[in-house]
Amino acid sequence: MEYNAFFVAALGLLGGGIGMIAGFGPGVGQGYAAGKGAEAVGRQPEAQGKITLTMILGQAVAETTGIYSLVIAFMMIGLARAVIG
Repeated sequence: MEYNAFFVAALGLLGGGIGMIAGFGPGVGQGYAAGKGAEAVGRQPEAQGKITLTMILGQAVAETTGIYSLVIAFMMIGLARAVIG
């Protein structure tokens, strides 16, 4: 079955847009982690350094999924631009 180039490009753009939905997860998770970190510092101010370090490390790990989805979305958009010409 032969597909039209515009159809393939449209699916690439659609895939890029759907891929960016994965960017919402890290944002929600990082907000939740920051809130819990603030609660923990409020309960134990003397452990602020350890709590902050653990929170920042967790947020960095959570951000990788958002970065991966952004890279894949850019690749899909680049594919669509290459197909169209």
